[in-house]
Amino acid sequence: MRFIALLVWFITALWGLYMLAVWLIENDATRQESAASRLPLPVILSHVTLAVSGLVVWVLYLLIDRSELAWASVGILVAIATLGLAMFARWIPVYRTPVAVGGPQDGMLPVKEMPAEGNFPLVIVVAHGTFAVSTLVLVVLTALGIGGGS
Repeated sequence: MRFIALLVWFITALWGLYMLAVWLIENDATRQESAASRLPLPVILSHVTLAVSGLVVWVLYLLIDRSELAWASVGILVAIATLGLAMFARWIPVYRTPVAVGGPQDGMLPVKEMPAEGNFPLVIVVAHGTFAVSTLVLVVLTALGIGGGS
């Protein structure tokens, strides 16, 4: 299960890096018509830094097989999940469905006023979150010694 957790964590990180790339590309401060991002840069950078650090700690756990490293990974994952949930909560009001030909519906911002995170594909956001929860469950089960050695 420990190597499955590594694979799931890696896939989660790839989808997260995709969203980071979209956010960086679309968050162009020089464009006057774009709305300010609702995702604070320190939160994004902390989320990414913790995710990479946690992945490194997990790889060290796989190499050294010390339970302290597994539990350290669990702690780091809890911090990552907390930041991720905060960003998800701030993303929900920004999410937009394709606008019909008639223009924006009531309560929706016009496309040109959408913040950068409004361009995240829903499928990627859902997949990232689902795999993140799966990673946390797999790492906790491994740290508890449940699930064998695969």
